[in-house]
Amino acid sequence: MMIGIDLGGTKTEVIALDDQGVEHFRHRVPTPKNDYAGTLQTITDLVLLAEQRVGQTGTVGVGIPGTISQFTQRVKNANSTWLNGQPLQQDLEQRLGRSVSIANDANCLAISEAADGAGAGVKVVFAVIIGTGCGGGVALNSGVWVGGNGVSGEWGHNPLPWQDDEEQQFARDVPCYCGKAGCNELFISGSGFETTWRRLGGEALKGRDIMALAEQGDARAEKTLALYEARLAKALAGMINTLDPGVIVLGGGMSNVDRLYQSLPELLPKWVFGGECHTPIRKAIHGDSSGVRGAAWLPRLTL
Repeated sequence: MMIGIDLGGTKTEVIALDDQGVEHFRHRVPTPKNDYAGTLQTITDLVLLAEQRVGQTGTVGVGIPGTISQFTQRVKNANSTWLNGQPLQQDLEQRLGRSVSIANDANCLAISEAADGAGAGVKVVFAVIIGTGCGGGVALNSGVWVGGNGVSGEWGHNPLPWQDDEEQQFARDVPCYCGKAGCNELFISGSGFETTWRRLGGEALKGRDIMALAEQGDARAEKTLALYEARLAKALAGMINTLDPGVIVLGGGMSNVDRLYQSLPELLPKWVFGGECHTPIRKAIHGDSSGVRGAAWLPRLTL
């Protein structure tokens, strides 16, 4: 049995999968925000609950909104900031009495979709989370590639390439929590989509409401979406020019914008070196379940 934990900023979810990836149990609870000890207890309780319900002990993998430093073995780069600097892996292994695999949530998306999802059978899968934040993960032959610094695929905190004048002003006006300027995340996350709408003079709205206006023909909402599509195409072209994956899989709230799967293939050749791009852009088959499913696969699919 494979037990996976998806540790999010607002909720923490557990899943139990058998060796064929069939789900046997799933449960979620609120994440104890800003409470590291409470987070440890929540994860421990969920693992034990899952094992009680399925009647088996399992391997354990945990997806987090950050990564484990290859040098200090402590959490870094987490936007759930109470995790940063903590020996999460060691603490969980001590509590559970077994080894625990931990990876970035985007890497979990990548291996979930590479194992039996939208990237199944593809040698190199680049998976993108475009939700509240923006992240990426790389799967090679269905195994997660973490990298020597633990930041493989983290293109969300590379600068948006080929910035025009307005995008340069955007980068000056909107700081990124990472301390850098002009990160992809600022432009192509769901939050970035909402920021673009406000910069065009709109009142504060959620992304789904802006999309509803676009579907009704609202000119400002349509411009917001067109800018988002162009910026996402630039960001993905930068990754294609670097990695040239066999498929790009989109997850997170903005991945539910169906128009992206028609517009991106048309926009990408403008930015990909050589003027050609045939990289498939696919929606994550497992949707919101990809992160927790990928966490469960971690102990078996980490390179």
